[in-house]
Amino acid sequence: MIFDTARFDYLDDAPAPDTVHPSLWRQSQLIRKGGLYKVVDGVYQVRNNDIANLTVVEGDTGLVIVDCMASVEASSQGMAMIREHVSDKPVAAVIYTHTHIDHYGGVKGVVSAEDVASGKVPIIAPGTVSSFDKHAIGENVIAGNAMSRRAAYAFNSLLDPGPGGCVTCGIGITSVPGVTISYLSPTDPITETGTRRDLGGLEFEFLYAPDTEAPEEMHIWIPQLGALTCAENANHSLHNIQTLRGARTRDARNFARYLDETLERWGDDVQVHYGPHTWPVWENRQVTAFLESQRDTYKYLHDQALRLANKGFTPLEAAEVIELPQELGRKWFNRGYHGTLHHDVRAVFTKELGMWDGDPVSLHPHPPVEAARRFVAMTGAEKILEEGRRALNSADYRWAAQILHTLVFAEPDNRAARELQADAYEQMGYQAEGPQWRGIFLTAAKELREGVQPATFATASPDTILAMPIDILFDFAAVHVIGERAADVDLRIGFRFTDLDETWTMRVARGVLNARRGAHPGTPLTVTGPKAALVGALLKPAAAPGMARDGKITLDGDETLLGAFAGLLDEFDPNFAVVTP
Repeated sequence: MIFDTARFDYLDDAPAPDTVHPSLWRQSQLIRKGGLYKVVDGVYQVRNNDIANLTVVEGDTGLVIVDCMASVEASSQGMAMIREHVSDKPVAAVIYTHTHIDHYGGVKGVVSAEDVASGKVPIIAPGTVSSFDKHAIGENVIAGNAMSRRAAYAFNSLLDPGPGGCVTCGIGITSVPGVTISYLSPTDPITETGTRRDLGGLEFEFLYAPDTEAPEEMHIWIPQLGALTCAENANHSLHNIQTLRGARTRDARNFARYLDETLERWGDDVQVHYGPHTWPVWENRQVTAFLESQRDTYKYLHDQALRLANKGFTPLEAAEVIELPQELGRKWFNRGYHGTLHHDVRAVFTKELGMWDGDPVSLHPHPPVEAARRFVAMTGAEKILEEGRRALNSADYRWAAQILHTLVFAEPDNRAARELQADAYEQMGYQAEGPQWRGIFLTAAKELREGVQPATFATASPDTILAMPIDILFDFAAVHVIGERAADVDLRIGFRFTDLDETWTMRVARGVLNARRGAHPGTPLTVTGPKAALVGALLKPAAAPGMARDGKITLDGDETLLGAFAGLLDEFDPNFAVVTP
């Protein structure tokens, strides 16, 4: 067993405890209700065995899968329920609504690679195939180690379920560790609004909505069923404009723009809105009110953030004072169960004005450890501890965490400072309505007390790495190059991918790895083999001679270059420190 939903039984019919924000407790109790659901005739969802939903649309001639959950295990279980209780019709198509891992990771649990490769089952997705691949894989792999560590904090992965730990992820039950993440490239790209496809005997119409919740995203309309999804541009939660796990900053104005276009196109006819997270909204009046309110929430936070920016506010100053009007803020689906108004306002500044907050003191500060040492030397450790205790006893938890941070970073072995800061973070976690803020603060407290907790998952799964287009594969290798070691190197290696009939030449010079399609005359070493083997030779070059002896690849030329290349590559620790230096 990988995941037991009974671990969340404590949520059932229980009042909110003192350790959980009542609003988050209510949302989590609703998310806790899982199983196979009929949305309307022809639309079914499996919920609560994964952070995301599996949506299956039944047409006369087949099933259309709209998003595939995060893992093969979850989607396979979901499809088994569909087969047992709904239909044994063949899968006619798979649709990815956008480029995030919890919407494509389970694809091999709903369709085989062979059926996709043969053209029997298309995979429909927004953007060009190369763009979708780039954003889906690049986001989760190129910066995957950092993202996985941050995600472990934000998604409560290092906390046990319970009133003092994980109480769902706000838009789904939880991220499940130890699962199989798969990937298959799209075969049918959607790049224009109004594009239609006949799938399984039903007409699907698409609204292309790039640079919104994901770099590539789309809304889907099924006119025969009156059924609409706006993917993650409309949710039973305020979404992230800047994810805390780490990703490119999003455009809040585009959320509003594409939701308004959706209302304009289909608002008169829609009867149900279903999403890849949480539960649907039924009836035209309710759906349009939901979409209008979500539209106006994103527009409000975008416009008010920039209004205050133009008045000279910094991101943090603006985030402290902007509140939604009651008409928007009192709607449950606009509450901060995923994004929060506070960090979304700051994200608008980042998107529109960049990383600098406009205050000269923040342009070139000392790094945290150096600043902390100077502050402690000036103030004294005991004085900081005294102030930390005073702040904690006064319920000024933000200040307690902030002042004690200096002592922890100056003296990471100071147990009194770590325990006090953990107490402050714990209270901040208990008070947080947003589960990502809760997860970050409670995980910080746990690691201050117990040390770094081992990673439970990685976004850079083997299947995802093997699925990378060749150019992104070399980009992935490039971020492993230790620049100072490679500064005076000039090294060329050719890679011939026999199963793709492609040859690439990689060069490391001036501290940078570049790769070009084609062979370069005079390249001193060429590595030949299928892509699956060359991935290993590129990312673990020290293992390449052994692979050659085993007949997996061939080496033609100066094999010592492999050792030289291996000496230039860094290794990433998935358990790097966060709350200590």
